[in-house]
Amino acid sequence: MTANSPLANPADPADRGHLLTEQANPRSAQLDRLSALELVDLFNQEDQLTLAAIAGARQGLAAAIDTATEALRQGGRLFYVGAGTSGRLGVLDAAECPPTFCTPPDLVQGIIAGGAGALVKSSEGLEDVAEDGAAAIADRNVQAHDVVVGITAGGTTPYVQGAIAAANRRGATTVFMACVPADQVPTEAAIDIRLLVGPELLAGSTRLKAGTATKMALNILSTGTMVQLGKVYGNRMVDVAVTNTKLRDRALRILCDLTDLDRQAASDLLDRSNQQVKLALIMHLGHLNAEAARDRLAQHQGKLRQALEARVSG
Repeated sequence: MTANSPLANPADPADRGHLLTEQANPRSAQLDRLSALELVDLFNQEDQLTLAAIAGARQGLAAAIDTATEALRQGGRLFYVGAGTSGRLGVLDAAECPPTFCTPPDLVQGIIAGGAGALVKSSEGLEDVAEDGAAAIADRNVQAHDVVVGITAGGTTPYVQGAIAAANRRGATTVFMACVPADQVPTEAAIDIRLLVGPELLAGSTRLKAGTATKMALNILSTGTMVQLGKVYGNRMVDVAVTNTKLRDRALRILCDLTDLDRQAASDLLDRSNQQVKLALIMHLGHLNAEAARDRLAQHQGKLRQALEARVSG
């Protein structure tokens, strides 16, 4: 990205009206005249477009999953970078990975313009400094084996553009996630994901359809990556972190459902596995002690199904 690139500096607000996310939606021209029920119905109709947007981005999402999986498998990290609603959604998705998949907190990280304070208090002015986005990438020592996902509904957010450019310079794989067509805002990211939901019912309010589609896309990206990494067996989160009563109950239900154990026996097994559901399963189903079960899982990159199938075939 050159210094004279239109994406290197904040765009003139007067020039942003052409963006898909800034256009007025003709279907909501009488929004202020609708009853509460009519409002709900109209929102419901518009939200159907988020499903089509995800379908239209399926190739890019699949490429991002494959890329992130390989990066994390090789010791890399996954970063989400955004401002405002986009940044908050990235931080939310990253924060959910440790309890759901028992990942270390630094494996998937959310970076938001303005830092933690911007999660609870609007700090829109902080998104206009591309250098701050680049600095955030430098602060986290992003390397070639990392993946950086820039999230910006309108595509022009300087903070995100600065982060993408800095990550590219460092050799990281970059992903661009936006809700405007590529011909309106091009990108130099390696993977381009466009979630084209159309104009918002409330013109320019990208916390609506754009935010919904972005959350859906991040759900798919992070969950798909963790599935590929072996943190799921069937449709069960077998790497769930057992850190409270609710999650221990979930762990016990998984063990009971996937084995012939009653709840007390499952509880004893979970304790013997040091609260690790996947380890408990391989111990029980493979008739192994904890040490041998760990070795078996390690031989198969932590993938429970392969470890069990290898036992049967062996």
